[in-house]
Amino acid sequence: AMPQMVALLNGFGGAASLLVGGAEFLKSQLAGRALPLDTDVTIQLSLLIGAVTFTGSVIAFAKLQELMSGRAITFPLQKSFNALIFLVIAGLATYQVATSTSIIWPFYSVIGLSLLLGILLVIPIGGADMPVVISLLNSYSGIAASMTGFVIQNHVLIIAGALVGSSGIILSQIMCRAMNRSLANVLFGAFGATTATSKKSAEGLT
Repeated sequence: AMPQMVALLNGFGGAASLLVGGAEFLKSQLAGRALPLDTDVTIQLSLLIGAVTFTGSVIAFAKLQELMSGRAITFPLQKSFNALIFLVIAGLATYQVATSTSIIWPFYSVIGLSLLLGILLVIPIGGADMPVVISLLNSYSGIAASMTGFVIQNHVLIIAGALVGSSGIILSQIMCRAMNRSLANVLFGAFGATTATSKKSAEGLT
């Protein structure tokens, strides 16, 4: 059950980055002080990437543990819906950075939509392709940790997160080439449905 354990650990890493970034934001709210622009931007990034990593990893764990169907779960206009959610998150994050510290509702909206996006990005991926997704989520957890390092000005966390993030992306690329897939398909969470269709077609031919 090591893949399930790795998926959970990736999720915990994303959740930790989400909580630290959120805590720093709320601390500035309570103190009534505005954050520097670079810190504000990295907080929004840590919220987005951390939340996506957490819920995406939980779904990956549930699929591998057979707590839910391991098959690709799709619905009409899924990619367009995911893109719309991402654009709304980007808009809310920009609005949060640009406005005063007294406005807090975009903060919770970004977290909620990012958690939803993490689920929607992983459910269309079939169980056989989950190792690539876990590797990519591992990369996400490293990038989220690096963003959190910028927030709390911790150089060790920045370096360690960057190493995990870059190595995870390289590993994902190597795995994609070995499986004759493109990394773009993994990033947009589309290749699970294609895999399931291909398998059904192959079974029909045989």
